Amino acid sequence: MELVFRDDAYAQRCTATVTGAGPAGVRLDRTVFYATGGGQPGDVGRLVFGDGGCAVTGAVYEPDTGDILHLVPEGAPLPAPGDTVTAELDWGRRFRHMRVHTALHLLCAVIPGGVTGGQIGDGRGRLDFDLQDTALDKEAIAAELARLVAADAAVTTRWITDAELEAQPELVRTMRVKPPSGGGKVRLVEIAGIDLQPCGGTHVARTGEIGTITVGKIENKGRHNRRINIALAE
Repeated sequence: MELVFRDDAYAQRCTATVTGAGPAGVRLDRTVFYATGGGQPGDVGRLVFGDGGCAVTGAVYEPDTGDILHLVPEGAPLPAPGDTVTAELDWGRRFRHMRVHTALHLLCAVIPGGVTGGQIGDGRGRLDFDLQDTALDKEAIAAELARLVAADAAVTTRWITDAELEAQPELVRTMRVKPPSGGGKVRLVEIAGIDLQPCGGTHVARTGEIGTITVGKIENKGRHNRRINIALAE
């Protein structure tokens, strides 16, 4: 299955051939829909075919095949295997996810400490850090995030081998969830001069596209756990 979003996060639609369809959802030979993973929600949107189409309410990976299943409402009209469809994203929602996801990578660069958890939402997100007896200044964090956004640094991706990642354990910031490996290669997301870490999610091309970030509540979630909430200003 071709994952169009992996090479082009800005692709809003694509044509595809249906490889399977049923009550559980629709399978395609290629897709722009990001499937739930790494704290980022699956995309929503629409499949267009015939004289109409059907809504896509989410996208998930099938554990047995690794293919993406496009979830549809109960009773929705379905295309038939072999049909050609157009897969269309709810682009506004996806772009907000991209901006938040890149902003969370900036937050990783600002806050020392391993990441113990995280979540991306529509216009907001949070990261949990392994920090003991560390005072966090909300205003200082917001100012540093604003500086990194204003730097308009390029955001790019590249691949390394499993062996290369094993030789550079410092690249992995997440403590409880390890990046997928065993397939021979691992995808890295690099923010020029700021951050480099394994990630399979979708990101903006430059930090300036994130816009203004507000830092919300900083929560104590345990002796070693500090949760920092952020949101897009608009």
